[in-house]
Amino acid sequence: MRDQPPTHVPAVLPALPASGVLAVVPWADPVVDAIGHDPRSAYVETYWLGILGPSTTWLLRHLVTRLERSPAGFDLALADTARALGLGDGGSRHSPFVRALTRLVQFDLGHPADPGALAVRRKVPPMSRRQLVRLPPALQERHQALQAADLRLPAFEHQRRRSRQLALSLVELGEELEAVERQLLAWRFHPALARDAAVWAWERHLRSPAAAPERAPAGDAA
Repeated sequence: MRDQPPTHVPAVLPALPASGVLAVVPWADPVVDAIGHDPRSAYVETYWLGILGPSTTWLLRHLVTRLERSPAGFDLALADTARALGLGDGGSRHSPFVRALTRLVQFDLGHPADPGALAVRRKVPPMSRRQLVRLPPALQERHQALQAADLRLPAFEHQRRRSRQLALSLVELGEELEAVERQLLAWRFHPALARDAAVWAWERHLRSPAAAPERAPAGDAA
């Protein structure tokens, strides 16, 4: 018997099309986009995983990775995606795949958009107190220490440090200065921060003993 895509789902989800293809679009939220965490980050793996569960976490990571490649959105083949993530064929209301989709909405990481579409966050917000109390005591203490450290660091300085770390990683992977700046802009860093971080990373790289003497940032030739 041919696998059928799920068409009947809980009310929190958009009605899944009979075609088995769901439109996924980015959920623009300037606040969460600025302060949130990448779904593939250590923060999400350490703290959110126990709340969302592995299936929903992997689904979110998959969707965000595809949104990076297609920023305006993309069509998600439901049955194929369910199989790719090891969640069966997603063919029933209570299938692991449909439950994972439902949990994205229940935890405010996605919401129904146009008919047959799901808007998905590209960043995961910091955990709420209600969510934290569900974690083991050791993880609660680690999160409290992390928050205390963040509070001691001004917001601008936090963003500058984060942008510079990312820029340096890109430079060390072989990206040119302008490409680093473009990528930081794509990750929604402020243009001034993106330029500062790209230049800082290049200068630091060029000062390192491993840097090739002849290499210089694109566009900086005399």
